[in-house]
Amino acid sequence: MSVLVFLENWDGKFKKLSFELVSYASKLAGMLGEEVVALSIGQVDTAELEKPALYGASKIISIEDGNLKSVDEQAYTALIAGTATQLGAGVVILSNNNNGKSLAPRLSVRLKAGIASGVSRLPVSVSPFVVYKKVYSGKAFSNVEIKTPVKILTLAQNSFELIENPKPAVIEKSTAQADAQLMKTRVTEVEKQTGKILLTDADIVVSGGRGMRSADNWGPLLEMAELLGAATACSRPVSDEGWRPHGEHTGQTGKIIAPNLYFAIGISGAIQHLAGISSSKYIVAINTDKDAPIFEAAQYGIVGDALKVLPKLVEKLREVKSK
Repeated sequence: MSVLVFLENWDGKFKKLSFELVSYASKLAGMLGEEVVALSIGQVDTAELEKPALYGASKIISIEDGNLKSVDEQAYTALIAGTATQLGAGVVILSNNNNGKSLAPRLSVRLKAGIASGVSRLPVSVSPFVVYKKVYSGKAFSNVEIKTPVKILTLAQNSFELIENPKPAVIEKSTAQADAQLMKTRVTEVEKQTGKILLTDADIVVSGGRGMRSADNWGPLLEMAELLGAATACSRPVSDEGWRPHGEHTGQTGKIIAPNLYFAIGISGAIQHLAGISSSKYIVAINTDKDAPIFEAAQYGIVGDALKVLPKLVEKLREVKSK
């Protein structure tokens, strides 16, 4: 028996969320008395494949099917389910990102497994198997019992710390191949954004709302983001007004993000917006209304006019950067 972790790669590299998954799986495996096996699909070099072992993976299985150059849900589901069955895995763990949310229900059907999505802590107990998760956009919490022999979990990003637990790196090259009949996705062209940090990848995000009052007032916010090496974002009313691109809209109907640090500048904190940023590790809010909902979610808050506070923050950042 084992705990199987599916690790995505981006251009042959793992990201922090991959190691969060392995750290979580390692602690869970300790509770179950089992080992952690990491599964990688795609072209990843040996040096990168060894990294999950630093966080507790006893074995890393690599499937390097040359036909799988992009995520194809049906083909990936078959490969992950086949590996889980071969290992006799009792728990399969994925990230609660777009791909994880797509793969997990498909795996649930194939493996006849109960599923808990967006878990943020280790199980309350393993017999019975009860997991903790946020519900209603983080407004409440729930304990979910999974009764099936195989369990599927998707882990919320930034919900579990990285814990080093080095194991000897045992890499197994699998000969498994995707069924060509299942491969429906074809990527014909790839255009990558350059010169700007991707919102979904950013560790720091600087976001503005209607408190910025006008598209003409965005200069200090953009400078602050540049000084911090951060991505920029906005609330839905801002993108609807055309002040900022729709691609920067975060929230329930926009991008779901989980940076380490999120600046909410002139954002009141409507529940739809909080649903998209509630997994942020630290939230800093600036708002004139001391009773704004954003302050309930924020770890740090400044009650004040964003247009007066922001230039002072930028000035201090310039001073720090110049030293």
